[in-house]
Amino acid sequence: MSLATFLQSLANALVLGSIYAIVSVGLALSWGVMRMANVAHGEFYMLGAYVVYVLYAQAGWPFPVAVASAFPLIAILGVLTERMIFRQTRGNVLAGYIATAGLAFMLQVVASQIWGVGLPKPIPVPYMGAAHLGGVAIGWQRLLVVPVAAGMMLLLRYFLFHVRVGKALRACAQDPEVAALQGISINRITMLAMLIAGGFAGVAGALMAPLQPVTPYLGQTIIITAFIVVIVGGIESIGGAVLAAFMLGIIHTFVTTLVDGVTATMAGVVLMAVVLVIKPEGLMGRVRA
Repeated sequence: MSLATFLQSLANALVLGSIYAIVSVGLALSWGVMRMANVAHGEFYMLGAYVVYVLYAQAGWPFPVAVASAFPLIAILGVLTERMIFRQTRGNVLAGYIATAGLAFMLQVVASQIWGVGLPKPIPVPYMGAAHLGGVAIGWQRLLVVPVAAGMMLLLRYFLFHVRVGKALRACAQDPEVAALQGISINRITMLAMLIAGGFAGVAGALMAPLQPVTPYLGQTIIITAFIVVIVGGIESIGGAVLAAFMLGIIHTFVTTLVDGVTATMAGVVLMAVVLVIKPEGLMGRVRA
């Protein structure tokens, strides 16, 4: 691999890792608080892309406004999922898994009925051209993902460590029973966790909408990646999810460049297996007593 190819791949890995981080942090947050996995998280990502299709490509809204709108719209879906599924199946991991798997299928069918299953929806790229940095060319549309992801991570960190309700969310993730004894409403916190998770997934899908085929099945691949990232990083660890996201982004990009995409996906699964063998709780997870 030449130096130019290496630098180009590294730049692409930074973009890919940023998207993985936005999607996976939300999943890690909700999973850590509720102790249950949302299989429909990939469909939240898919619907975020359709928000941009409807508001930007069809209605003519400015692209940043369409992307920002994806957060509250998909966050509402996250709240409804918590109220209608996770609150009803609390403590029953298998029931929650099956119910959200059914929700994922339902959202795919709804999207198919509304927008069809033919050719991917055309979404014009709002920011044409490319930035040239040290011999590396990266499209402005792809480059936009990096500062947005960084800003979202910083805002989430500030919220979790410096805002009262954010601290309560962390407390519930660490020990829900003790948190409840301190007067923290578990129902409100789990709803908040799903609100943030839905919003993050929606923004990720919205950002990537002009860069990938938008179909009702867009979430199927990203949910597998998100689960790998969260498991490798540590189910309860936001920092671990970010670290694992960029690790996986680097692996996927370089293996795809050197071999192919299928091998890159296999490499991600191998990474997960190796980490689980060496450190079952994940890179930055903690062992439960």
